[in-house]
Amino acid sequence: MSAQAADARLPVTERVRITEIFRSLQGESTLSGLPTVFVRLTGCPLRCVYCDSAYAFHGGTTYSLDQVMAAVDEQAVRHVCVTGGEPLAQRGCLGLLERLCDADYEVSLETSGALDISAVDPRVVRVLDLKTPGSGECERNLWANIEHLTARDQVKFVICDRRDYDWALDVVRERDLSAICEVLFSPVWETMPPRELADWIVADAAPVRFQLQIHKILWGDEPGR
Repeated sequence: MSAQAADARLPVTERVRITEIFRSLQGESTLSGLPTVFVRLTGCPLRCVYCDSAYAFHGGTTYSLDQVMAAVDEQAVRHVCVTGGEPLAQRGCLGLLERLCDADYEVSLETSGALDISAVDPRVVRVLDLKTPGSGECERNLWANIEHLTARDQVKFVICDRRDYDWALDVVRERDLSAICEVLFSPVWETMPPRELADWIVADAAPVRFQLQIHKILWGDEPGR
């Protein structure tokens, strides 16, 4: 019996379907620039118009949590980012996050904000990507997630245009997000001029952090970078 077939017989809480595990620089969030192991889980219930990881929607390989931990250990860095797809769509994700924290990794989770984050291990830095109108998935935002955010977490808005910017800034101010945690505004790669977004933020003295995806600047859309 192959390892993959054997793993598929494990309880769903003890296995995850993985598109890739790789070492790179963290390209966004307040951890930007740090060498990081990325664990990209397969599958996502959303279809954002600007998605840069659609290759992770399908396929992948089934790993036991033990196998994932072994693969992460081989990379020999302390920061681990669990991403997707949408990692919380898999029931095994919560156990994986806990295992990584128990092994003393510095763990972050990139999640769309459409799924409940309340059960995520509190040691994990949760990067909550609230969807703007331009994403096409704004209606999927689970606003109750904001109640579970702490100072160690981050909220990200990917900005498509001025409408998105105004909408996102209204959300930040109305929900006082900057008083809860770090708030990040990022331009959509290759379609939203970065300087234009930066100018808007400066003009409004917006209580947010402008960020660029440095992995895109360095390596473009190359998977696994």
